Amino acid sequence: MIGALTPLDWTELGVVVALIGVAALLAAAETSISRMSRIRALHLQDGGRRGAKASVRIAENPAEYLNVVLLLTLLVQLGGTTLATVVAIRHFHQVGEWVATGAMTLLLFVLAEVTPKTFAVQHTDRVALRLSPLIVAITVAVGPVARFLIRLANVVMPGKGLPQGPFVTEQEIRAMAEVASEEEVIEEGEKDLIHSIFEFGDTLVREVMVPRPDIVAAPIDSSMRQVLDLVLRYGFSRIPVYRKTLDDIEGVVYAKDLLRHLHAGKENVPLDTIMREPYFVPETKKIDDLLREMQLRRVHIAIVTDEYGSVAGLVTIEDLLEELVGEIADEYDREEPQIEPVDENTYRVNGRLSIDELNELLDVKLPHDEWDTVAGLMNGLLGAVPTQGETVTFDNISFTAEKVQGRRIAKVLVRRLPSAEEPEQAVE
Repeated sequence: MIGALTPLDWTELGVVVALIGVAALLAAAETSISRMSRIRALHLQDGGRRGAKASVRIAENPAEYLNVVLLLTLLVQLGGTTLATVVAIRHFHQVGEWVATGAMTLLLFVLAEVTPKTFAVQHTDRVALRLSPLIVAITVAVGPVARFLIRLANVVMPGKGLPQGPFVTEQEIRAMAEVASEEEVIEEGEKDLIHSIFEFGDTLVREVMVPRPDIVAAPIDSSMRQVLDLVLRYGFSRIPVYRKTLDDIEGVVYAKDLLRHLHAGKENVPLDTIMREPYFVPETKKIDDLLREMQLRRVHIAIVTDEYGSVAGLVTIEDLLEELVGEIADEYDREEPQIEPVDENTYRVNGRLSIDELNELLDVKLPHDEWDTVAGLMNGLLGAVPTQGETVTFDNISFTAEKVQGRRIAKVLVRRLPSAEEPEQAVE
């Protein structure tokens, strides 16, 4: 039977309510710290807003203050739950623990998590300006304890650990970029660049390289005039030189070296005396690593090889930078759209279009683990190189080889079929 509440019970319950209130303030502070950028904090400081100086201080090193907030949140929630359990056991006896657990879970979730964090998302500036001075003051006192516990965690955790704690993930940064773009804090292009930076680190060389069939190269016994013709015809400033086949690339001729000799009247100089040493990389190399290596080596072109040592393609610094900033066109680039809408459900795409781009265009999830391009997907689904006009269907998407050049699929008609049609794979 539940007894009447004593003055001690009321005191303890009052402390529980106060702790829930403190937990709510800490939850709001946590959200404001995560959402307040340094640029925004400086803008508030320039506007003379009260509390902006503390906001700038937190924004310059958010992890230090976030550690303290998380530690205090844990202490407050544990303290409130423990005290509530003591009162519940006193009145509900054997089931007191369950009553306290259920009641505190409900109260903490609603009053100390969802409500304050939602409010902080909607009024980030207001919450940050009000709570930042308090958080800075508390960190001065509690900061050493938090830093000690982080060091202790790093000792227990395998590896080197993190000096300030792993509080911001890639997904969270992407989400913050989306929110900042929606609130017009950053431009749409800046948001896209942030996403591109993360994708850049996960992209392999084979996904961005110029494939072997598109390589413009010269035999090693070519004359300088013949190589110059290739430079002028295609607009490339660097031409690979091979001995017998493309698998025997022995160097790269730079247009400026070529022109220097021609200008001096030396037209019969063998290519192997002016070509530069080729730089070979595996097709599975990450492009962020490759960019750093090309910067260190001061080279602008790399020959890409497959697992058997055969030449699979080539990649330039321009190809790598285009993954970050988008297509870079010059006066020599022949404009050929990767995607051409035919009608509401049909697109004409380049066979080299990446499956990721097609997935984004159609809002579907076509497989991209085994194949990188639409042409590769068609070859894989058919098990052979298609003839011109051949069609394969996969998950209500039909692929028609509109233009085939030898063993290469140049153009593909991609059509979204009505959902009423059979989704299973079929070949015509």
